Amino acid sequence: MKRFLAAAIAACALVSIHARAATAEEEGRAVFEKYITAQNAHDLKALRGLLSDSPPIILMARGKPVWGRDAALKSFEERYKGTWHIEPDLKELRVMSISRRVVQVFAPTQLTVGDPGAVPATNRTYVNLVMVKKPEGWEITGIVPVIVTPQ
Repeated sequence: MKRFLAAAIAACALVSIHARAATAEEEGRAVFEKYITAQNAHDLKALRGLLSDSPPIILMARGKPVWGRDAALKSFEERYKGTWHIEPDLKELRVMSISRRVVQVFAPTQLTVGDPGAVPATNRTYVNLVMVKKPEGWEITGIVPVIVTPQ
C-alpha cells in the first residue's frame, strides 16, 4: 500500500508539473517577443542567440534569399545603419504548432525602414518565422517578411 501511495503521489506531481509547462505556442511567442526586442534595439548579439546556424537560417531580404546566421546578421547590421523598427500587432499574432519541435509565427506588423539619411517609409508587413526547438532551446530557422501592397 505504501508503494502504491508513493507511486500515486509521484504521478500526481508529474502531472501537475506537466500541466504548468509552457506550450510550444507560448514558447514560440516568447521567442518572437525576444526577436522583436533585439531587432528594435539593433542588438546583433541578442539576435545571434536567437538565430539557428544548423540548419542554416534563411532570411528573405529585399526579395533575395540570405542563407546562414552570419549572412543574416550581416544583412541586419546593414539595415541597422539606417532606420529599422518593427511594430507587431500582438492581437493578430498567431503561433501554430507544426510538430512538438516546430512552430510557425505569423505576425502582421508595421515595418519602418530607411537608408541612412533618407526619410523612412512604413509598410504593413506580414512577418513569418519558423522556429525549431533544440536541446538548447528554440531557434529561428526562417524569416520571411511579406510586404502588403496597398489596394
